[in-house]
Amino acid sequence: MTSVTRARRQVRLSRKLGLALTPKAVKHFEKRPYPPGEHGRARRRTESDYAVRLREKQRLRAQYMLREKQLLKVYENARKQAGLTGEVMVEDLETRLDSLVLRAGFGRTILQARQHVTHRHILVDGKIVDRPSFRVKPGQTIQVKPKSQATVPFQVAAAGAHRDVLPALPGYLDVQLEKLSATMTRKPKRAEVPVTCDVQMVVEFYAR
Repeated sequence: MTSVTRARRQVRLSRKLGLALTPKAVKHFEKRPYPPGEHGRARRRTESDYAVRLREKQRLRAQYMLREKQLLKVYENARKQAGLTGEVMVEDLETRLDSLVLRAGFGRTILQARQHVTHRHILVDGKIVDRPSFRVKPGQTIQVKPKSQATVPFQVAAAGAHRDVLPALPGYLDVQLEKLSATMTRKPKRAEVPVTCDVQMVVEFYAR
């Protein structure tokens, strides 16, 4: 799939879910803030409870770019832990390596952050980790490996070029952007995670 095709799909999905998934989608979404298709402008009929819950689940999936099987596994794990299941889900997802690479500003989108990881540009406590789903623990430091820091994409990131399109830096990350280094100081809390989703609806979708 080409980058242009992927971008178009993200724009279309953004309009379908009612939120901009990428910086490029923001501009398109502002011009056409309605679902895609010939009936997109028409007033949406009253949605069923199932449709509402499904959309919230799809929203969560899209923001972390997960497969259905992956999100279901996160739900199953969260259900066994103390606390509100929906909040536990998001707090867990936020400790994924690709999520933190994005939040730190090393990438512009979750896709780009994931590519940085899979292309072996990212270190965790000094060791290369190429699994986007790797869970970072409090106290661990993620960093772009020295050899990669000299490349254009990371020089752009180090200059703060992505901060204008990313949410404010969350409190659980201590970032030294010029050094392309970030430490997760503590576990994320749902209230500070910049994800648009009614997590209770996601729980109700899976619990049905």
